[in-house]
Amino acid sequence: MPLFPLSTVLFPDGVLPLQVFEVRYLDMISRCIVDGTPFGVVLLTSGHEVRKADAGQERFVAAGTIASVTETTAETPGLLQVLCRGGARFNVVTAEQRVNGLWVAEAELAEDDQIVRIPSELQGAADALDRVLNSLHEVPQHRWPVQPPFRLDDCGWVANRWCELLPLPNQQKHNMLMLDNPVIRLELLHDVLDEHGLITS
Repeated sequence: MPLFPLSTVLFPDGVLPLQVFEVRYLDMISRCIVDGTPFGVVLLTSGHEVRKADAGQERFVAAGTIASVTETTAETPGLLQVLCRGGARFNVVTAEQRVNGLWVAEAELAEDDQIVRIPSELQGAADALDRVLNSLHEVPQHRWPVQPPFRLDDCGWVANRWCELLPLPNQQKHNMLMLDNPVIRLELLHDVLDEHGLITS
């Protein structure tokens, strides 16, 4: 699976807009579109998203999220605007960098979150997210940071959306992503929301 190391964390069902202009990634995206295959997004920990001659080798965490291309726009030569949707989480088994700079990996899929209804003590996080979604009605839907279908009764879905929306450090977001228990993930996010006064009684 080709990898795209980025300074961001993609969550399952998340939306990822990209501006692609490097040859290695233009080729990768084109192949993914033609073959109908996804690529993997991993959090960059060292190096740069854009390849530089004097920069050290890119380093990234050995886990991430599968991304599938949903829309592309090429209004400017050499620049491809891409919209992707997050899928399953995965763990990198082995990774190597090809001559053109593209990283490819053998990966194992992680188990999807179990669907768990939101317990009453965490309902405030879902209500706060509902208020955010309702505030977007004047923004064109294709520009919403959260895309339907909305699952406001599911712990994992609500927690993941808050991970995307809150200005948390990327390493903290990645740690949240890889938590196996969606209820614990939502509990942690509920505490953050409460600290910032976003939970109403």
